[in-house]
Amino acid sequence: MKKILMLFISVACLSSCTIVKQDEVGVKRKLGRIKDRIYGPGPIFFNPFLATIIKTPIRTINLATTLGLPSREGLTVQAEISILYRLKNDKLKTVIQEVGLDFEDVLIFPVFRSAAADICARFDAKDMHSSKRSEIEKQIKARMMTVLDGKGFEIEEVLMKSISLPVGLSRAIEEKLNSEQEAQRMEFVKDREKREAERKIIMANGDKQAKIIAAEAMREQTEIEARGKAFALQTEAEGQKKANDLLNSNITPMILKMKSIEAFLELSKSPNSKVIITDGKTPFLSLPDIK
Repeated sequence: MKKILMLFISVACLSSCTIVKQDEVGVKRKLGRIKDRIYGPGPIFFNPFLATIIKTPIRTINLATTLGLPSREGLTVQAEISILYRLKNDKLKTVIQEVGLDFEDVLIFPVFRSAAADICARFDAKDMHSSKRSEIEKQIKARMMTVLDGKGFEIEEVLMKSISLPVGLSRAIEEKLNSEQEAQRMEFVKDREKREAERKIIMANGDKQAKIIAAEAMREQTEIEARGKAFALQTEAEGQKKANDLLNSNITPMILKMKSIEAFLELSKSPNSKVIITDGKTPFLSLPDIK
C-alpha cells in the first residue's frame, strides 16, 4: 500500500512540473481562466488537477505556403512564399483569449491571403519576377502588420520564392529579354565603333597637326637661314665697301705713280715680249704672250 502511495505521489510530483524552454514563454490556465503572469525559461510547478501550462514559441517562425497570386492582367502566378513572424511574448494571454493556439490557420494565413491578393492585383505578372518583387513583399508585409500588430504578432519578412509565370508569358518575357540583350549588344558594338572612329579622327588630326608643325618649323628654319645668308652678304658687302672706301681714301696720285713704276719694273724683268699702252699718266697694260 505504501508503495502504491509513493508511486502515486511521485507521478503527481512529476506531472505537476513542466519546463519552459529558452525560446518559449508560458502562461498558467487554472480552472479555465488564464493568469496574467507570463513565465520565461525555467521550471514551473502547478497543480495538475486544477491547472495546465500553455507554452508557445517566441522565436522567429518560418511559415511556408504555396499560393496562386492574381496579377493586374487577370493572370494567376504560382509562388512559394515564406512568412517570417514571431509572437510577442507579452501578448500570449491576449492571443490565447482572442485567437487561440491555432492562430496560424485562424489569423495569419487568412490575413496573408487577403493582403497578397490585394497587393499583387496592382502589379503586372512580370513585376513579380523582376526587381519590383521586393516592393511587392514590403507592401504585403505592411498590409499584414496593420492587422496583426495589435493582435500580438510581428511580421518580420514576407519572401516570395520560386515564382512560376504562365507559359505564354514566360516565353514572351524571355523573348523580350533576348531582344533587349541583343539591342544592348548592338548598342555596345555601335558605341565601340564610334569610339574607334573618334580615335582614328584624333590620330589623323594629330598627324596632320604634326605635319603642319613640322612644315612651319621647316619654313621658319628656311626663313632664318635666308635671313642669315642675307645678313652675311650684307655684312660682307658693307665690309668690302668700307675696305674700298678706306683704300680709296688712302690712295694718292703719288702712290699710284709709284705702283705703276713698280709694275713696269716687274714687266721689264720678264723675258717675253710685251706691248704696253699708256697715256703717259696711268698705264693701261695689255700683256699678251708673244712667242
